[in-house]
Amino acid sequence: MSRVTEAGGRGPQSVVARPGLSRTLTETKRVAAISAPAGSGKTMLLRSWIAESGLGDRVAWVAAGSSERDPQRFWVSVFDALRRTGAGARLVPPVSAAPDADGWALVERLLTALAPLREPLWLVVDDVHELGPTALQQLELLVLRAASAASAASDLRFVLASRHDVRLGLHRLRLEGGLVEIRAADLRFSLAEARRLFTGAGLDLPEPAVAALHERTEGWAAGLRMAAMSLAGHPDPERFAAEFSGSERTVAEYLLVEVLERQSEDVRRLLLRTSILEWVNGELAELLSGVGHGERVLQDLEEAGAFVLALNSDRTRFRYHPMFAELLALELRRAVPGEVVGLHRTASGWFAAHGRPLEAIRHAQAARDWGRAAQLLVSHWPGLYLDGQEAAVHELLAGFPGAVRAGDAELAAVAAADELTRGSLKTAERHLNQSERAMASVPTARRDRAELLLGIVRLLTARQRGDLDAELQQARRLRTVAEHPRAARPASGEELRAVALIGLGYASSWSGGPTQTRQGIALARRIGRPYLEFTGLAYKSAIEATRLAPEAQTSAARAIELAESHGWTDKVAVGVASVASAGAMAWQGRLDEAESYLRRAGLTIGPEVEAVAALAALFIRGQLELVRGRAADALDTFQTAETLADQLAGAHPFARPVRAWSIRTLIRLGELARAEQSLAEIDEPERDSGLVRVVAATLRLARDDPRGALDELVPALAADAHPGWRAWLVEAYLLEALARDALGERAAADGALERALDQAEAGSTLLCFLLHPVAEMVERHARVRTSHARLVGEVRTLLAGGGVPARGSAQTALVEALSESEIRVLRYLPTNLTAPQIGDELSVSRNTVKTHVRSLYTKLDTHSRAETVARARELGLIARAGLAR
Repeated sequence: MSRVTEAGGRGPQSVVARPGLSRTLTETKRVAAISAPAGSGKTMLLRSWIAESGLGDRVAWVAAGSSERDPQRFWVSVFDALRRTGAGARLVPPVSAAPDADGWALVERLLTALAPLREPLWLVVDDVHELGPTALQQLELLVLRAASAASAASDLRFVLASRHDVRLGLHRLRLEGGLVEIRAADLRFSLAEARRLFTGAGLDLPEPAVAALHERTEGWAAGLRMAAMSLAGHPDPERFAAEFSGSERTVAEYLLVEVLERQSEDVRRLLLRTSILEWVNGELAELLSGVGHGERVLQDLEEAGAFVLALNSDRTRFRYHPMFAELLALELRRAVPGEVVGLHRTASGWFAAHGRPLEAIRHAQAARDWGRAAQLLVSHWPGLYLDGQEAAVHELLAGFPGAVRAGDAELAAVAAADELTRGSLKTAERHLNQSERAMASVPTARRDRAELLLGIVRLLTARQRGDLDAELQQARRLRTVAEHPRAARPASGEELRAVALIGLGYASSWSGGPTQTRQGIALARRIGRPYLEFTGLAYKSAIEATRLAPEAQTSAARAIELAESHGWTDKVAVGVASVASAGAMAWQGRLDEAESYLRRAGLTIGPEVEAVAALAALFIRGQLELVRGRAADALDTFQTAETLADQLAGAHPFARPVRAWSIRTLIRLGELARAEQSLAEIDEPERDSGLVRVVAATLRLARDDPRGALDELVPALAADAHPGWRAWLVEAYLLEALARDALGERAAADGALERALDQAEAGSTLLCFLLHPVAEMVERHARVRTSHARLVGEVRTLLAGGGVPARGSAQTALVEALSESEIRVLRYLPTNLTAPQIGDELSVSRNTVKTHVRSLYTKLDTHSRAETVARARELGLIARAGLAR
């Protein structure tokens, strides 16, 4: 095991085991090249490796300082170091720096002397970058000759450490696999190693302090070592860790001497004036510093290990190590304090002109140019919102003085949108009111844009409040503006149209109106707005879940896939999609899966953040509690949901099923009088809705009144159309079956149960079978009926306490099981959608759809779309024809 001993001659000593790096050096067969900036821990690694590996007698160490730039002195040092090893003492002759000594001849003499070498011998050369060009050439000759397979001295191995890559012609060894390279990234301390360093130094730091120091230093060995030295005896370690930076005295002195002062005047000028940037490229460097060839200078600095790091493979964008950047910023303020504001203004202009709004706004704020910063944020906010960059917007808003935010109508509107994303509806409405009051002061040239921005925020506010009418109104207005060719708007017409279509579809679909959501999603995909596509799919899944449509699972799954691929898993829309999935799983009787999705939803949604989704989550939670026999807990949950529903704007459609299930739970608890009273308080026409009639029929059966139950059900079952919530229809037929069975009408009961199974098959709706005592009827039906054999088997399993498999999982009759993607395509084949339209719905290409269809033909042994649909229905993979979803 190797240990890195970090001792600087003062302060505490820290010992950290780094077995991986030690093993790499020990196993080096030819050459190990260590290239990293000052303070990366190169020398300490080498010393600890020698001390702890047991190879001390077989390692020769040469520190190539400035005095070794002369080839003669360098080679004398090499000979002396080798002679101090066991094998070298026998083989290597003594030499002296005689005036006529020739480095080339000394290389040949050394190769000859080591020819009899029969065991590994390591030559470590530290600070190789200090050698002069002639000494480097001679060292290259020795390395290549010794590393040659034909050389008798092939057991001589090399470890070469430098602050930057040196030209030693090692590319052939790299190609042959004979070169091991250790760079700065390999030398960075991990968090665990940093923790052990501080512990070894006698410092018992809290974990947050260790993490903060590790993050600040980015694992830089010298930075951690200096932090340990400075912390010894410090009265407040946590405060020190929070404030530790490149301006700390010991760090600043080190970076000044070892890095900044080693640069030329032009390079120092470039470094100082670009220190205001989070990242820099050649053009920006030249603009801010006036120094030519900026990209070349930055590349040279990176190669020299001067704490400059490339951000891309082309090496055109760079950043500085955070502690080095802090030192540079400090030096800039000391050297030319009057230039700092101007540098920020110049940087803001460059970033704005190059499509980098976030950086442009930050630099405008740093220059305290609040007007420019506000206009940049307002004009780019729709794009930032549509890219899912709410966190960045929040950070930028926090950079404005409160008076600036309140006095600018557009900025106040953006602040309102920001508060909505953080679940602060009341604060959002306060900002919205400020925006509306300040609208009169907006210049005429910007008035239309400001009104439109306000409209977008009003739409989002209405959605948060559950105000469907207001959302519908704002969505219609947005669509009108988006379709106006000359409208002044803060986003493209197609972006606004996509937002409007999704809003229109969501708001109108709750009440059974037309849906434009699918069109909005397709448009978002076409114009390259994946975040808008993701949110559209999430809200589309919520709409589909309320109708118990199987497509809800597909839309929700696609939304979550997009979120995971783009890093949006903390977004509210993931919670919305998770609730939709939970609802779909619950109605299918897949209770454990529903629980899992509810837990995921709880990570991103709540009443303050997404009230309607939170209401839906409570509704599903109550259902699960009820069917699992926890009626008292279910009642508490439904009553909480009712309270939340009352807080929404207007009578939200979701309030109706919540109220109905609350009454249903009272019946389960035996509180029939309370249930009767609650039913009596329901106004027309809701009292005549199918869902409420089902609950009323349940109450009649609980009172042993099967005839009264039928009286409640007949009007609902006689209706030609059953819009909205579909599950009640399955339950209505179940209740009819129970009522007729109680009346001794066995054949009619079996017919009603068959119709219940028809409806359940169509919508994958099994949850209702857990709500009523139907086990005996189902068993009887299983003995005499076979048209729903698969479904009846699932119901029996569910009633017995078992889990229900996912639809399509029972594919034993298939030549080969269908993939999830093929099942998704299969669900759309009974529709009139073309292959491109199915592709739009599933967010895949037309060719992908055709590939899946061909695969379905093979696996189902069919030859046409119609034949495939028929075969899938026979196997129970999709619903039978002629049944409403």
